Amino acid sequence: MASLPDGSPDRMRRLIPVILVSLALGLAVFGIWMLRSSHPASSRFDGERAYRDVLVQTDLGPRTVGSPAHDKVIDYIRSELAQAGWESEIQKTEMMGHPIQNIVAQRGDPPVALILGAHYDSRLLADRDPDQDRRVEAVPGANDGASGVAILLELARTLPADTAPLQLVFFDAEDNGNIPGWDWILGSQAFTAGLKTKPEAMVLVDMVGDSDLTLPQEGYSDPALAHSIWDTAERLGYGDIFRRQAGLSILDDHIPFGRAGIPSVDLIDINYPYWHTTADTADKVSAHSLQAVGATLLEWAVNYRP
Repeated sequence: MASLPDGSPDRMRRLIPVILVSLALGLAVFGIWMLRSSHPASSRFDGERAYRDVLVQTDLGPRTVGSPAHDKVIDYIRSELAQAGWESEIQKTEMMGHPIQNIVAQRGDPPVALILGAHYDSRLLADRDPDQDRRVEAVPGANDGASGVAILLELARTLPADTAPLQLVFFDAEDNGNIPGWDWILGSQAFTAGLKTKPEAMVLVDMVGDSDLTLPQEGYSDPALAHSIWDTAERLGYGDIFRRQAGLSILDDHIPFGRAGIPSVDLIDINYPYWHTTADTADKVSAHSLQAVGATLLEWAVNYRP
């Protein structure tokens, strides 16, 4: 053992208060770091990463039923779910003579308390396009389809393991109403028809990436369930997007759940100028809007109790 120089006891006594203060400061810094590391769940949702999911989907092209892009987006969704630790399966069925492939991911033991849903298909015809010659083209579906899928994929990555048992459901064949031989919301109708047990609630995200996003409370949505989500958004500082005002009543994938007696909410901004046009492209989608919606749903779902 090395010897101490002369006068070292006095020096050590003088150093003890300095050491104690340093330790106290170190513990304080560590405590602040721990607090910052345990922010509410909403801070972990990454809107930029969700926006990259939008880009991947739109780069595939329109995901119309039966197209190669439709097959590829199924593979992409299931791959991302698997990487996030979710098991998924494809519910294969048929409606109006069209194949339906709903993607169902679950975590937690049954019964399922909560379903979060979005449609992943693109519309076959851009029949609202201002250029009549382009109305026979398919819709790229960046906001109308890809934004909701992106929200669900990022939720899959960030929902804590102790969240109430839930399913993430990616509905097929939602968007082809008013086209001969088709109807709206075929995938969600097929899904609810096959339910063996009813979840406590269902939340749908559809057209939630618009850079000028506003979300009034959709008319067919369950008021109490909607208020709880809007309360969460306001606490997180997103009251400018989640507006406490009555919105339009929309035929969307939440409707079959409401008909089945399951409280449901539709998060949708139907006042989107590029809806069902060839201009529904990724440049119209905002990472900030995805962040607002995703962070709100993450915080809400973490605290949801059936």
